[in-house]
Amino acid sequence: MGKTIIEKIFQKHSNDNVSAGEIIWLDIDLKTARDFGGANVVKTLKECCKANPVKDRATTYFTFDTNAPARDIGYATNQMIIRDFAAKENLKVYDVDQGIGSHIGIELGQVYPGVTVVGTDSHLNIMGAVCAFGQGMGDLDIAYIFKSGRTWFEVPHTIKLTLKGGYSYPVTAKDVTLFILRHLGASGALGCAVEVYGEAVDSMKLHERITLASMATEMGAITILIPASDEIIEFTKKRSGKSSIAKIEADKDASYIKEIELDISGLRPQIANPPKPDNVTDINEVEGRKINSVFVGSCTNGRIEDIKQVVDIVKGKRIDKDVMFKIVPATREVYGEMLKLGYLSVLFESGIIVSNPGCGGCASGQIGMTGPNEVQLSTSNRNFAGKQGKGDTYLVSPAVAAYSALSGKISYPKE
Repeated sequence: MGKTIIEKIFQKHSNDNVSAGEIIWLDIDLKTARDFGGANVVKTLKECCKANPVKDRATTYFTFDTNAPARDIGYATNQMIIRDFAAKENLKVYDVDQGIGSHIGIELGQVYPGVTVVGTDSHLNIMGAVCAFGQGMGDLDIAYIFKSGRTWFEVPHTIKLTLKGGYSYPVTAKDVTLFILRHLGASGALGCAVEVYGEAVDSMKLHERITLASMATEMGAITILIPASDEIIEFTKKRSGKSSIAKIEADKDASYIKEIELDISGLRPQIANPPKPDNVTDINEVEGRKINSVFVGSCTNGRIEDIKQVVDIVKGKRIDKDVMFKIVPATREVYGEMLKLGYLSVLFESGIIVSNPGCGGCASGQIGMTGPNEVQLSTSNRNFAGKQGKGDTYLVSPAVAAYSALSGKISYPKE
């Protein structure tokens, strides 16, 4: 019997002949913890492992991205607990100016096809964008992995998802992702890995793959794994400094728990209505509703290409006077590109607030919460009640967010 992508990655990191449903010991290449949960990891290690609490310091680090800089005393305290521990144990900290940890790992070439990564980030499965395995875990699990370098894991079954047809602007990768979520629902891929195929996926750039992989959690999936294109292989070679990185492909006779085909031909822009990410409809069903605020950013849509969508729409225009528009780049690298390309001046002249790199509005109001009855458009991955305030949050693409901000109503580019 052939192997799926996840079975091949796991077999490479285990001494077992891996098959779906088995429980194995899995070696972890990269171990991380963020400011959310990281202090608890440190606390556990101090209590249980007074000597040599970290097995491999070169592949273990912390990221501060959910509260950057800390907005309250609790987070400031937690970050100092982590900084002190990291200094003592000679561990790297990507501090409050660096951005989202998962994106940093990809940018620095630490993550490439076949790598295994864990951390306290529930959306670490974003690593599937470069056909790597990423997984968010609890504080105790991560503390154990810091100490041992491995963890037990049940090998997930795999769903094969094939997208038929293609898409073009104003439809974006975010709309395709929401469309998949619309059909799978919050539990349609529960506990499974999802391999995604089709011409539309093959041609996706890195930022588009990041958008798709980042919402695996909202589908209940362990991970979405996108087979690496030649372009992704070359990117990861350049960033990692490795002369050779192999593609990981499922065998032709691999066994899938389910095979699904979705036709995205003629797809319209999508919108996830409150209060759930999978409450997705065509955008014209809510077109015209007045909005009060907009957020563009998060691990789902915080790349330079996402911000370019906004710049192209608002350049030379002012957003509606009753709309508060906030943008948060995913990383310091993205912020630097915004500076070089002149995007900051365009956004400033359009009346848009730009903040430092990080999770931004997705992290429970790091750049501001919504008030009662406020309507917000967000490019993040979750819109649960209270997640970003007491208002209603709709999930959309950067293009829809920017276009709507100009009129003050939910709308989308027609061409």
